[in-house]
Amino acid sequence: MTNIPPPAEELRLLDWELRQLEARRAQLLRRRAWLLGVLRAAGPAVPPSHPAGPAAPAPAPPSAQNVLLTLGGVLLTIAAIAFTVVSWGHLGIAGRGAALGVVTLAALAAPALLLRRSLRSTAEAVAGLGLALTVLDSYALRHLALPETATLDYAAGTSVVLATLWAGYGLLLGELRLPLPTAVATAQLPLILWAGAVDAGEHAMTAALLVTAAFDAALALWAAVRSVRVVAAVGGCALGLWGAAGAGLLSLRATDPTEAARAGVLLLFAALIVLVVAWRAKETWTAAGAAGAGGLLVVAACGGVLRTVLPPEWTVPACLVCGVALLTAVRAALPRPVRIGAAGASAVVQGLAVLWALPVAAVALIGPLGWVTRIWTGTPRDARAALLVAPPLSHPLLAPLVLATVAAVLLMVSGALSRGSASLGSLFGSGAAVYPVIRYGAPALVWAAGVALPSALRLPYAAGLAAQMTVAAILLIVTARATSTASALTASALALVSSVSVAFLSLPTQAATLGTLGALTALFLAACVRTARRLPSTPGGPVAGAAAPAPHGPGAVALTACAALTYATALVCAAGAAAGLRPEHIGPAVLTVPALAAFAAARLGPHPAALPVEIMAAASGVLGLTLTVAHAPTLALALALCGLIAAGTALRPDRRPVGYAAVALLLLASWVRLASWEVVTPEAYTLPATVPALLIGLLRHRRDPEVSSWVAYGPGLALTLLPSLAATWGDPHWQRPLLLGVAALTLTLTGARHRLRAPLVLGGTVLALDALHELAPYLVQVAGALPRWLPPALAGLLLLAVGATYEQRLRDARRLRNALGRMH
Repeated sequence: MTNIPPPAEELRLLDWELRQLEARRAQLLRRRAWLLGVLRAAGPAVPPSHPAGPAAPAPAPPSAQNVLLTLGGVLLTIAAIAFTVVSWGHLGIAGRGAALGVVTLAALAAPALLLRRSLRSTAEAVAGLGLALTVLDSYALRHLALPETATLDYAAGTSVVLATLWAGYGLLLGELRLPLPTAVATAQLPLILWAGAVDAGEHAMTAALLVTAAFDAALALWAAVRSVRVVAAVGGCALGLWGAAGAGLLSLRATDPTEAARAGVLLLFAALIVLVVAWRAKETWTAAGAAGAGGLLVVAACGGVLRTVLPPEWTVPACLVCGVALLTAVRAALPRPVRIGAAGASAVVQGLAVLWALPVAAVALIGPLGWVTRIWTGTPRDARAALLVAPPLSHPLLAPLVLATVAAVLLMVSGALSRGSASLGSLFGSGAAVYPVIRYGAPALVWAAGVALPSALRLPYAAGLAAQMTVAAILLIVTARATSTASALTASALALVSSVSVAFLSLPTQAATLGTLGALTALFLAACVRTARRLPSTPGGPVAGAAAPAPHGPGAVALTACAALTYATALVCAAGAAAGLRPEHIGPAVLTVPALAAFAAARLGPHPAALPVEIMAAASGVLGLTLTVAHAPTLALALALCGLIAAGTALRPDRRPVGYAAVALLLLASWVRLASWEVVTPEAYTLPATVPALLIGLLRHRRDPEVSSWVAYGPGLALTLLPSLAATWGDPHWQRPLLLGVAALTLTLTGARHRLRAPLVLGGTVLALDALHELAPYLVQVAGALPRWLPPALAGLLLLAVGATYEQRLRDARRLRNALGRMH
């Protein structure tokens, strides 16, 4: 390859360019050195020799100054401590007093001079030293002049003096930021230390905590200095929580009304503190939280007193009454955050009361499940004995009372909101999350109360069962008449839960079981029909010209439909068991349910309720088949019936794929019947399926000539050829291999004649394997008679021949592949 220019010429050009670059670099370096010399001679402002760039920021002098001053103040404080503790004994009384007085006065007076010279950081450091020295002065005074004074008494008095001194010092030198917060922090101690010094008792200690918290709250609300407000707020929260917790513990431990009243006064005092904070706070949620805490403290105070007056089981209902009474503050002329807090506190109390009562309703729902192991063993003595589980409360009647009370409150609030109450509207604002709780919480609580009431009243068993059935019926009526999707879905879900409990509750006697299951089937079926009629008949919407349906969704329809079919299936099973039938005889009877469901789904058409009905019908069919598994002839009958039901469903244009399931079920039915007759010939199982499959494939191929033969004929041919081939390899007789070979040869010729890939490939493969099976004994004999070296030699010759004609064999393989590819 020729280079332009030649390599020698190109190398010469490159060397010339490099010399030019070196010369230019040397010129630039000389110019740079000259410029540096000129700048050095001009003055000290010489730029750095490195390339220009953003200069590193120098440390800010104030920050460095603060660090140095802080370190200096710490070192001076340490020195003062060491002097007081170690060197104090070497001085006399006058020397000690003079030393500490002079140093303390100097440290406290120096900041005033430093502030005049605008040395604020230095003044802060020296002031901190002075504050520390005052503490050392008090320590020294205690050991020097007042050695007999009690430690806690002296600490309480000293904290008062120091807090007052530091507060006055901070007010005098208003530019200092340290003295006032330090004074506030020290002011937390006097009352607590005094209560401990005089051994005032738990009530006095709690009162001291709350009084200190009140002082902190006042400072946090009205102090002008931000640091004072922060320290006071932190101290007030800590001491207030401590005091409120202590007062609550005293209320819980009270055994008579007097002790409970004393603890209640402390709780009310704590409530007064937080309510003042709520009234004066500027942030909405801070005020609301404080008001809510105050409301809870008021309820705790009243409930603590009522606990000692009323029986123990009435404590929660009494607290609930107090919590409901808090709602009167919602309509009072109070700031909105205070009303929000009162409503929140009432909601918390009511929620806790509901949690206390719900276990009774849960036992009423879950308790009957135990009858599944005691079916038809006899009528229990009453509704409470029918639960098989003891209620969690000694007086379970209080639980429905509490649930009904909370439900009534929610209904009143919901009614006031629906009437456009100004006070409630301004309270909740646009709280979209609150409205569903209020709207749907009341019906749910009423339902829970109705579930728990029969066992709580110890009604007779029949009356309790009727009451539970009535609850389910009312919910289904609500479902059918609901005007919104959420209402219908909520009511249907509650009805389903209640009906499950009723169904298990009916298991003690045969008559109750049959009657209850029949009633539940009828109720859910009626609700399903009524609700389904209010849905649009097509997924896209209502039919043109028809009345606009209620805004229902398919959820309620699906629940009621599935429940109706479930209870219908259970009714058939229970009726069969009552008639003395065995499970394998009950199974075919159960299939009447999916048959009727399939008919109903066909009548519904594209209605949204059709799919849930069909799914539940399939589940019922599976149950019917499961019951017949132990008896093969009955299982075959059940499979055939299921196949007929599926075939009828497949007649619908939108359910054509169900036809595959119908074919599979009918095929399984025939196989189970043959197995019950002890038929072991595989062709008896495969040919009844192969012939219809080939006929269906032929019809499809005629309708669509472009369809692949693998799709049209492959499954049917493989269903017979492959099992027969497997049986042939273990068959010592000659009839099956001969018939299989003839059939495979016929398929191969037919595939070649009509250019069908599936018959050609399957037939040829089976024919080759069948011939190999028949010739195998002779090949073994021939191989045994040949010399041992001959097979390797023949294999080598074969490989040589293939290698020599490799290109031709490759072309032959490609032609064969192309020929097969052109077939259907």
